Amino acid sequence: MPEPILQLRVLDAHYGDFQALFGIDMDVSDGEVIAIIGANGAGKTTLMRSISGLLPNAAAQIVYRGQPIGALRADQIAQSGIALVPEGRQLFPSLSVEENLLIGGQVGRKGPWSLEQIFQLFPVLKERRNQAATTLSGGQQQMVAIGRALMANPDLILFDEISLGLAPVIIKTIYDALPQIVGQGMTAMLVEQDITKALSVSSRVYCLQEGRVSLEGRTETIDRDDITRAYFGTES
Repeated sequence: MPEPILQLRVLDAHYGDFQALFGIDMDVSDGEVIAIIGANGAGKTTLMRSISGLLPNAAAQIVYRGQPIGALRADQIAQSGIALVPEGRQLFPSLSVEENLLIGGQVGRKGPWSLEQIFQLFPVLKERRNQAATTLSGGQQQMVAIGRALMANPDLILFDEISLGLAPVIIKTIYDALPQIVGQGMTAMLVEQDITKALSVSSRVYCLQEGRVSLEGRTETIDRDDITRAYFGTES
């Protein structure tokens, strides 16, 4: 078996004295789409922040392509090939759509994603390229956030709450784009509140509960009773 692109080994995470993750172990292989599910407060966003370098960790707790990266800064991790689409999008309000996208490209990695490729993926962004990014609708802002991450040409992309607060038609548009995104050979980790959506696009799933992995397995082998018990810590 090939070595996983990403390995988490007994990963803990803290906000000051508060511990949010407890001994997380995960393996992610090239080309996989991994769904991360769990109730609010389960630690999903903390996991994404840890992998992307926004929370510091011990170096050996996060290994990417055989190299310990847990103690690296976020910009160093981005340069290594990991990009985050953050919860809440976090666009630059003073910049246009195009300028927000170009910031993602400043990482300087070569790859298939360019400004024109992003505009082909989300044509509405080309129409609004000169508009201030934060004046767009929530769904269009999410497209900008996804496009900005893709402009970094990552090997691993992290989607944190990809559909939170979006209208169903926009969610469909974004999910319809996912095959084209991962079809470029990219690996993805997807935090999602909509379990049905998450399972529909993923090959494997991890459920978090109170900062610990409560369930892990291949999507096709996990049933709803398993998820209910792992998600809520109750019998179905």
